[in-house]
Amino acid sequence: MRRLRPCPKIMMKLAHLYPASMNIYGDRGNVIALRQRCRWRGIDLEVTPIEPGDAVDWASFDLAFFGGGQDSGQALIARDLLERQGPGLRAAIDDGLVLLAICGGYQLLGHYFLTHSGERLPGLGALDVHTVGGSRRLIGNSVVEADLATNINAPATVRLVGFENHSGRTYHGPGVRSLGRILVGHGDNGEDGWGGAIYRNTIGCYLHGSLLPKNPQLTDYLIRLAMRRRYGPDTDIAPLDAALELRAQETMTSRLLRI
Repeated sequence: MRRLRPCPKIMMKLAHLYPASMNIYGDRGNVIALRQRCRWRGIDLEVTPIEPGDAVDWASFDLAFFGGGQDSGQALIARDLLERQGPGLRAAIDDGLVLLAICGGYQLLGHYFLTHSGERLPGLGALDVHTVGGSRRLIGNSVVEADLATNINAPATVRLVGFENHSGRTYHGPGVRSLGRILVGHGDNGEDGWGGAIYRNTIGCYLHGSLLPKNPQLTDYLIRLAMRRRYGPDTDIAPLDAALELRAQETMTSRLLRI
């Protein structure tokens, strides 16, 4: 196995999409977790909020986060996302931008949202998914058995813990792969047993919570992807002591799985 060279002290940039409108169930904590786990490694993570009307050079960003929002919040930003940010953001996603999208942000990255009243709302089309509104909300704690590449050569199965609360049912097309199998909870649509979708370096899912503070493996996975995209495949991140976070994760997972 080839040896990885440790990263020098560097700076990366994260785009936080529409934090004023798309930030429910503590989604902002995902940005805090990314910044803190970078800081502990000596990596300066510069966070830029992206709001309607902003001019954005998407090629300059290493990471992006798109949180969840109520229907009213999505309506406030949908036009700006499609018309102003759409071309640049889609190109960046295709180029491997590392992006985490939760709930409403996940839905808006898909092809469309067909509401329960029959209205078809267009999405960005960056992910090969579509969402159909349901009459019953899917609510509760969730455990997803996800496959994440934790090093260059081998994938690893990680049990991610989160909280879901959505009425939309999201269905996957052939252009994405599922984040993982649902062990506890409803998943993307409450039917097929899968939760979340992955396209290149973009992950979309319904896991609130906040997701990343509860799951340091996923946080580090995103940081590692961004580092290697920007600085080359031999760049690695320093290990951190995550004993307390992992103990909390294991306690919650065992409780939900009744192990």
